[in-house]
Formats: sequence, C-alpha cells, structure tokens
Amino acid sequence: MHTISFEVLFVFVVLAHERRRVLHFNVTPHPTAEWTAQQIVEAFPFDSVPKYLLRDRDRIYGYEFRKQLEVMDIEEVLGAPRSPWQRAYVERVIGSIRRECLDHVIVYDEESLLRMLRSYFRYYHGSRLHLSLDKDSPDPRTIQSLGQVITIPQVGVGGLHHRYERSAA
Repeated sequence: MHTISFEVLFVFVVLAHERRRVLHFNVTPHPTAEWTAQQIVEAFPFDSVPKYLLRDRDRIYGYEFRKQLEVMDIEEVLGAPRSPWQRAYVERVIGSIRRECLDHVIVYDEESLLRMLRSYFRYYHGSRLHLSLDKDSPDPRTIQSLGQVITIPQVGVGGLHHRYERSAA
C-alpha cells in the first residue's frame, strides 16, 4: 500500500480593481493573521496605501491583520457571509488562476507554485485580454496591423498559453 501526502498551499492575492492588476501575491502552507498582516505591508509600500480594502470573512484575518490595517489607515469593507458576488473581481481572478493555470500543472512545492504564478501573472498583465477592459490587458497593448503573425509561448515551460503578435516586416 502506498500513501501520498500533499501539503496544502494557500495563495494570498491583492487586486486593484481599476485595471484588474494583481498588486501582490504570496504563498504559504501555514497562513496566520501575522503572515497576512505582513502581506498587506508588502503589497502597499510607502504612499501607495488605498483608502479601502474589500475582503471576505475568513478567520485568517485575525486581530494582527486588522490592527495592521488600522495602523496603515485602511478602512476594511467586509462582504456579507457567503456572498462571493460582492467581491466579483477578485473571485473572477481566483477562478481564472485555477482554470487557466493551476488545473493544468502539477505543483511540487511552495517554490514551484510561486514560479508558476509569477509566470502566469506576467501573462495575465501583459497578454491576457479582458472584456471589461475593452479587450485589452491590464498593461495596455498597442494594435499591430502589419507583418506575419507569430506565436510566443507563455506560462511555464513550453507555453501553457500563447501570445500572438505580428513580426516586423
């Protein structure tokens, strides 16, 4: 008889609504309120602190996390219990991460997950089209109309996704 054990890894994501940009993410096998408080500090250095932070009611946002928000003068906005539609943008990006990336790869450890997510977010910001952004990516792209269409593999080795551009004539 063989036993396989998997370590559960938690992904923490901070999303800016206006351009659907992932501002910060990190991974841990053991999330705590102290760890999430540190993630907020890392996500918003110096003068980039937002006025509001919309979050769910997960127990990971304990006293230390709430205290850090108070120190940074960030007002918490809690979604209603069992109401993911109140956090539609972040729920959408989490679903995209799952469907477009993590459902197609094997994650070995914390470092491999971080590497895969870094690669996915480069694709997400620079190549992935968003209907809500008028079919543009969070980092705006220029329209190309001349040259042969070429494919550029993105996300992981060999390219889980591809970006299509026109080569210089």
